[in-house]
Amino acid sequence: MQDSILRVVPVLWHAWLLYWWVSARDVKPTHWREPLRSQLRHRVPIILAALLLAAPRWLPRPLTRRFLPPGALFPLLGAVPVAAGLGFAIWARRHLGRNWSAHVVVKEDHALVRTGPYKRVRHPIYTGVLLALLGTGLAIGEWRAILAAPLALLAFAVKSRAEEDRMRQTFPEYEQYRRETAALIPFVY
Repeated sequence: MQDSILRVVPVLWHAWLLYWWVSARDVKPTHWREPLRSQLRHRVPIILAALLLAAPRWLPRPLTRRFLPPGALFPLLGAVPVAAGLGFAIWARRHLGRNWSAHVVVKEDHALVRTGPYKRVRHPIYTGVLLALLGTGLAIGEWRAILAAPLALLAFAVKSRAEEDRMRQTFPEYEQYRRETAALIPFVY
């Protein structure tokens, strides 16, 4: 039973990645794309965070030591925020529809989405992924998860700043929207 509980979190992440890959195929053409140099500022930390979580065999031994006791309890408790966070990210992704991109871009006929989770949070995909990463850390219970979380937060902070700069240039109403909604956590401005 413990082995099946330990597999829940990777299965959730793989299902989410599959959904992300399939849904990325039906997006609008790109009108403007963030330069590569700027992309690297947020891509490098998120890739490092992903490697910390997904590739423990490549890591130094101290990073794979446990800070939580082994057993089924923490993986089971961690699976709940993973599922909730990834579900929230999917909900946000569906509201973006064909405007979505993994990159900081402006699509042709780009629209400012303010429905669903975007009513309360400007970056709900990042909110969901961060919640899922915290759940993953709880499920893993190793020091590498403690290092991955701030790297992901740094990546999303840098990327959201670039997105917001571009949205202000693209949509005159964005500044008002920014004042009315939280960046990552609903009701926290």
